[in-house]
Amino acid sequence: MQLKQDKSDIQRKHLAVLIESYIQRTPRSKQLAQQNRAILADKSSIGFSFSPELKEICYPIAAEHSKGSRLWDIDGNEYIDILMGLGINLFGHNPPFIQKAIIEQLEKGIHIGTQTELAGEVAQLVSELTGMERVTFSNTGTEAIMTAIRIARAATNRNKIVIFTNSYHGHSDQTLMRATLTEYAKKAVNRIIERKNWLKNLTRPLQTTFNSNLNPRAVPAAMGIPANLAQDVLVLDYGNEQSLEVIKAYQNEIAAVLVEPVQSRCPELQPKEFLQKLRQITQESGIVLIFDEMVTGFRIQAGGAQAWFDIKADLVTYSKIVGGGLPMSIIAGKNKYIDRIDGGLWNFGDQSVPSVKTTFFAGTFCKHPLSLATAKAVLQEIKEQGTNLYDQLNQRTAQLVKQLNNCMEQDSIPIRFTHFGSFFAIAASQSTVSGMALTLLSYHLLNRGIHLRIGDKGGFLSTAHSAQDIEYIIQSFRDSAKELQTAGLIST
Repeated sequence: MQLKQDKSDIQRKHLAVLIESYIQRTPRSKQLAQQNRAILADKSSIGFSFSPELKEICYPIAAEHSKGSRLWDIDGNEYIDILMGLGINLFGHNPPFIQKAIIEQLEKGIHIGTQTELAGEVAQLVSELTGMERVTFSNTGTEAIMTAIRIARAATNRNKIVIFTNSYHGHSDQTLMRATLTEYAKKAVNRIIERKNWLKNLTRPLQTTFNSNLNPRAVPAAMGIPANLAQDVLVLDYGNEQSLEVIKAYQNEIAAVLVEPVQSRCPELQPKEFLQKLRQITQESGIVLIFDEMVTGFRIQAGGAQAWFDIKADLVTYSKIVGGGLPMSIIAGKNKYIDRIDGGLWNFGDQSVPSVKTTFFAGTFCKHPLSLATAKAVLQEIKEQGTNLYDQLNQRTAQLVKQLNNCMEQDSIPIRFTHFGSFFAIAASQSTVSGMALTLLSYHLLNRGIHLRIGDKGGFLSTAHSAQDIEYIIQSFRDSAKELQTAGLIST
């Protein structure tokens, strides 16, 4: 991400003014980042990528306290927060009912390693709201996905998994994979053609698709991941009908297909028909369909993306909203799969015993009392508010996006927004702006008191955001984009 050498003086002056303004606004955040760098290895200190041009403002905002839709940094600046804990805070920061749950549990103690009544109560609420048969708990989204994959492999006695381009399933070695174009892809095309004998209909579109990097072969997406782990991962194009044909071709080798139903990196793609066809194929071939609902779970409605798209997955993973701000993840699903955790149902007083072979699953903090207490409070609040909660919040977000798009169109700025429930973002496929422009846009927003992650394309609304907050968010996006447009950093 570099500025071209021939950028005009206007653009260079714009950048210099922006950098100086940001430094003057957040000196203590910068000082803290420098002070900690020698001892604290912190990915957030360089954002999505390091840019020499932006080196002097390459540091995160250090927050001091938060409440409702707002947070305050250590320099005393107030922000309307649209990062919302990376999508955690559906009800805003520090809502009273979550405070109450934490305080009550603290008074009882933080007992780890023993059973708690809360575990069964939260599992019951998850099952009731999502329709999943059984539930188990973990700490992070990455751990939940790792566990779901292991369950699927244990249940199917197969090794391969399928993930899709632009998806994110945590940072385990087996999911940090990307596609590449190789001879392996061509062989996959031939296998599909031979199996279906659709020579005339399939050859051209498949070849075209693979030339666009649809390739079942995966390669590690980060240093330190052994190349041999990629042998059991297929990376396919999300929403592309030909991906379904690849899955059919490998169906006897695939243990699971992992899906972000609406991808956080590409939220404008919401392929209901594709997902329903995928459900049918996986069901017929005995492949475990895993919905990764870290972002969409309890976001669009109580039943998540499953309910929205009218699809019942085999396993579903949740995190973020459900923990109420504390570390929590959930693996939920059908009995036949979750039974791999504990052997399945059995009863006292009769001859029943665990009937299913188990795989390994453990974690010291998997049923942390504080996390379970906040999860119970969040799920009860969702249950009590019912559909009105989502109807109102989703409608407000839809109106926000509509107004943002109207502003961008009126100003001839080539940015378009999309949303899924209360998650909104710039639709990359419908916008023609550079990565540098998006990064600078986030700095402009921070300078205007809108808190988000550097380089993020959007954010989350919560029930705590007021109508005035939303008006200010819209105006801030508009003014920031117009400044970049004036400087020639966003072309019309």
